[in-house]
Amino acid sequence: MTQIGFVGLGIMGRPMAGHLLAAGHQLFLHDKLPPLPEELLAGGAVACDSAREAAEQAEVVILMVPDTPDVEAALFDVDGVAAGLGPGKLVIDMSSISPTATARFAERVNALDCLYLDAPVSGGSVGAETAKLTIMVGGPEEAFERARPLFELMGKTVTLIGSRNGDGQVCKAANQIIVGVTVQAVAEALVLAAKAGADPARVREALLGGAAASAILEMHGRRMLERDFEPGFRAELQHKDLNVVLSAARDLGVMLPLAATAESLYNAATAKGLAKRDHSAVVQILEDLAACRVAGGDDAAAPGN
Repeated sequence: MTQIGFVGLGIMGRPMAGHLLAAGHQLFLHDKLPPLPEELLAGGAVACDSAREAAEQAEVVILMVPDTPDVEAALFDVDGVAAGLGPGKLVIDMSSISPTATARFAERVNALDCLYLDAPVSGGSVGAETAKLTIMVGGPEEAFERARPLFELMGKTVTLIGSRNGDGQVCKAANQIIVGVTVQAVAEALVLAAKAGADPARVREALLGGAAASAILEMHGRRMLERDFEPGFRAELQHKDLNVVLSAARDLGVMLPLAATAESLYNAATAKGLAKRDHSAVVQILEDLAACRVAGGDDAAAPGN
């Protein structure tokens, strides 16, 4: 049994913590937005008033929060994780944030004689619920091997990308380029079909049998056709991740034109009030511009319609 502090119990963190608890580990929980999940507390997890308190009682501390400023606050605020660390402890940030900031955070934690891993995930809420996340890890191999048994309780694909802190976040940024751009491409294809008078559902069915087939076309194409925009991965988080991508591109002097276009589309979705919807809801922006819909159904639950 490992003593684990878990900070961030949202749509992703809650089921991830649940898998660790079910495996017999002792959890110390904190979230800045109470209440904590009742099922975890009923299972024996301990509620903590601060991230510091969770870290004081833990050997390993896992963070799963939305953005770079949230990680910084969770780590380094007065009652943050760093204030509760002692020599030899391991901090694992499983959020999706800036690779540059990750390297800085790791240096500060390492200075406390502690290990640090960045381990962002892909797979959305479904992957978190089913323990089938892809986990992309950056940091020392010693820390990775120590954390591997915990990762394998939460994910199906666990890869050490490199020995530098930030390597995992670079991999996640690459993942989000492909995901964000492909969701946009699927939306464009279905809107084109609808505007031309073809049946978008049959177009998608045909495409799934050819070179255009992908998990995005299968899953998010279906969401667009069924008007199922309940969040698996919120549009605001995709928007945030693409901003991380473009910030890293500016730092490195890299041109990423498709990522920039996709970021603009998600920015429009946020402005339209779709931030809390699934990122597949960006099809509604293209539908509005084309004055058509890829399918019927009721969009009343989606803000901005």
